[in-house]
Amino acid sequence: MTTNGTGTHGAILEDKVPDKDTAVVELRSAGKSYGNIRALHGVDLKVFPSQVTCVLGDNGAGKSTLIKIISGLHQHTEGEFLVDGEPVRFSTPREALDKGIATVYQDLAVVPLMPVWRNFFLGSEMTKGPWPLRRLDIEKMKKTADEELRNMGIVLDDLEQPIGTLSGGQRQCVAIARAVYFGARVLILDEPTAALGVKQSGVVLKYIAAAREKGLGVIFITHNPHHAYMVGDHFSVLRLGTMELNASRDEVSLEELTNHMAGGTELAALKHELSQVRGVDVEELPEEKDLTAPVASSEGKS
Repeated sequence: MTTNGTGTHGAILEDKVPDKDTAVVELRSAGKSYGNIRALHGVDLKVFPSQVTCVLGDNGAGKSTLIKIISGLHQHTEGEFLVDGEPVRFSTPREALDKGIATVYQDLAVVPLMPVWRNFFLGSEMTKGPWPLRRLDIEKMKKTADEELRNMGIVLDDLEQPIGTLSGGQRQCVAIARAVYFGARVLILDEPTAALGVKQSGVVLKYIAAAREKGLGVIFITHNPHHAYMVGDHFSVLRLGTMELNASRDEVSLEELTNHMAGGTELAALKHELSQVRGVDVEELPEEKDLTAPVASSEGKS
């Protein structure tokens, strides 16, 4: 990937070609406790450039805690967190941004009534003129926003329109393009398709693949195994704060991924009891031994 954004502090970032065989972000037996509550435990995760790592799990599985650790909102209380092979302990999200880790949350953190170009540079506006008479360089921001959106394949007729008038999928895509421009090397997407219809979800998945092609390591947080399998290179399933599945694409099928995500292990364990319940078809349920057998995790690039 060639990074030509202005960076998080307005300085031009140097061109950097990532080593695709070296993990940008790595968690080793990482965990997080809040007092007596263990929200996350023993999590191993590697994120490589030009790869989409999908993290799946139901509500309460630990996905949000994982995001908070990697994005710098919270610090891990056990295990290791490494960026470019060096142990880190972020105190703020700004420190994560400085390392090239950008997070696009589900609510997107946009100002709906502001124009698209203004939201693109929100918090990192371009200025011109001598101090103390510096002012916003509106024309340059409009031109840059248009160019960067087009580079990602996003063509908007009017950058002056309020971003709130765009569809949910379009807003997600603008947020992805913004992160790419500002020098992200790892892009965390928090449930980007959760509130979208089929067509708009497809648009977002298209730009997730585009971010991967630009050399970013993408962490795609989702509860939808079908969306994950469309673009994913590696899959991690969290359940009750622990990693239940950690496998590359060639090690797991969509059916197996769906079974793990849907709590197939628990259902398989209850298969005999469920068969006694009238109206419940257990023929399609997997056998417990098929889901509890260890799945080899990829130690290297999958």
